[in-house]
Amino acid sequence: MTTADRTLLARASAWADADPDPATAAELDALITAAEAGEPGALAELEDAFAGTLQFGTAGLRGRLGPGPNRMNRVVVSRAAAGLAQYLVDTGQAGTPVVIGFDARHNSDVFARDTAQIMAGAGLRALVCPRPLPTPVLAGAIRTYGASAGVVVTASHNPPQDNGYKVYLGDGSQIVPPADAEIAARIAAVGPLAGIPRSDEVTTLGEEVVDTYLARVTGLALPGGPRDVAVAYTAMHGVGSPLMRAALTGAGFPAPLPVLAQDEPDPDFPTVSFPNPEEPGAMDLAMDLAGSADVDLVLANDPDADRCAAAIPLPGGGYRMLTGDEVGALLGWWILQRGARAGTPVTGTYANSIVSSQLLGAIARSAGLGFRETLTGFKWIARAAEDLVFGYEEALGYCVDPQGVRDKDGISAGLLVTEMTAALKAEGRGVQDVLDELAVAHGVHATSQVSLRFADLAAIPALMASLRAEPPTGFGGLVVAASVDLEAGSADLPPTDGLRYLLGAAPGIDGARVIVRPSGTEPKIKAYLEVRAPVGTDGVQAARALAAERLDAVAEDVRERLTR
Repeated sequence: MTTADRTLLARASAWADADPDPATAAELDALITAAEAGEPGALAELEDAFAGTLQFGTAGLRGRLGPGPNRMNRVVVSRAAAGLAQYLVDTGQAGTPVVIGFDARHNSDVFARDTAQIMAGAGLRALVCPRPLPTPVLAGAIRTYGASAGVVVTASHNPPQDNGYKVYLGDGSQIVPPADAEIAARIAAVGPLAGIPRSDEVTTLGEEVVDTYLARVTGLALPGGPRDVAVAYTAMHGVGSPLMRAALTGAGFPAPLPVLAQDEPDPDFPTVSFPNPEEPGAMDLAMDLAGSADVDLVLANDPDADRCAAAIPLPGGGYRMLTGDEVGALLGWWILQRGARAGTPVTGTYANSIVSSQLLGAIARSAGLGFRETLTGFKWIARAAEDLVFGYEEALGYCVDPQGVRDKDGISAGLLVTEMTAALKAEGRGVQDVLDELAVAHGVHATSQVSLRFADLAAIPALMASLRAEPPTGFGGLVVAASVDLEAGSADLPPTDGLRYLLGAAPGIDGARVIVRPSGTEPKIKAYLEVRAPVGTDGVQAARALAAERLDAVAEDVRERLTR
């Protein structure tokens, strides 16, 4: 055993001795014993667990559960809470409320309790949600209680071995620079765990936090509108089911038919490989239920219910998942329709992330609304404009009530999709009819994604550097007409690690766009593709077929370049 190995074992042993969690301390002791005995993989696991510190950024913390500074555990979370508390005190927020929520993942309640005690120990008023609840309830509660900050313990749609720690400031939006760096600096300055003050002067909120949220959501539905609609729903083993059911029935819609095998919270997510509606197979049970019950709409939340997926019936039978961009365009259209039907025309600004479709911008401009593109993530979308009316990102995130929840909200989005479906059904139309009408008005906007997962994280910046050093000249037979390095920033966008390629036109194609960027939450590089095709005399289906064919060709070339 080398000197470095012995030093690592000593660090691990010291961590185990100071760990307040008997489970992770025992796990670490067993790993140390295995490494000392030369068991394969034990030393490598220790090296990874102690390879630096889990970094706090604009997504807060997110990582694998387990012992060590590079894992999610009570030590890492306690230090994060202490750093956040110090930031709030240093910025004049001493004595103010901090709302803390949590989902049903492993240790979420434990991490929430540690956070509350540390906030109280720092002289802040710790308000803890009464039980595992959707993330948007927490985001809304920040504004309801006039809090200076909020924390929700969740890893959203990550695998079961992960957990996370998301931080919001007093405007109800997720943190952005420079607050993230200022909080991270205070986390780094936190001393020994035993020296962090704690207090049991913590307030557990009652059900009024849920009632207030639901009253706001159910109030979004237009009174007197059609309510005849059949919905199948899956909570994806998360915490969304009770609130989705209450939101729909409270607004006068029938209760959704639940996918029973996925309706109760289960942190192990036993029926899915990844608890994300976008992942292959995740929606299979919901689609089976929909087919057997012949419903009008399928809805799904991710485990913390801040995202919403939807599927619609096909003419010949079966169901089709709508893309996040399709749902975003539909909600943008429906919000305008709601205003017209209620006699209160919509004013304000629509927004979506740069990796989302450009169709929403076309809808906004045609209606005389403002429109903003932002960096990826709702920390940016929610801050796009003071008069934000609607914002979305292609990864199934929608903000339909910015004055209530200034973040993505899968419950309120699901309610509005249901309302739209019921209204169209009453008119003898369907969701696909609207998509066709939008294509005729604004052209087909076909989108897809190429995603590559990396075991070696160092390969991600190396690939981005390669793209910058050797810029591609075209994809799918379309020439790169312009390229933008997003790392430089602009008057409209802060700097970010990403590359945007604007592709030229071709017969039947108005143009295309490719954006390549590292994922902010997973060890992936993602490429976001969009092809635009006008609808000509041959009709919508011909334009869609042409756009899809070109999109496939672009995707093939993008994948080849990223794996070269």
